[in-house]
Amino acid sequence: MVAMNNDLQIGKPHMLNETELKRQIWHSRRGMLELDVLLEPFAREVLPSLEAEQQDVYVRLLAQQDPDLFAWFMGHDKSDDEELVAMVKQVQQYAASGFTS
Repeated sequence: MVAMNNDLQIGKPHMLNETELKRQIWHSRRGMLELDVLLEPFAREVLPSLEAEQQDVYVRLLAQQDPDLFAWFMGHDKSDDEELVAMVKQVQQYAASGFTS
């Protein structure tokens, strides 16, 4: 059986389509206010304009556990994954800019 969407191959970055973007915006709502105010605006305003590789990093970021995300965003800890560290910084910089892209 042939896969319907070859762009979704594992390890191959792809631009998120409209449905996938909406899904990631929804997943950015974590239920923890401190994370919601950082992630949801970033996902709405910045995620669509990121390169495919960066979109993939953001999706990987959202796959992490809330306590880890909270610790990373509050500066109490950092990920061992440098791409995730860079994405956390990018989200923090966006938030510090007053949510203006």
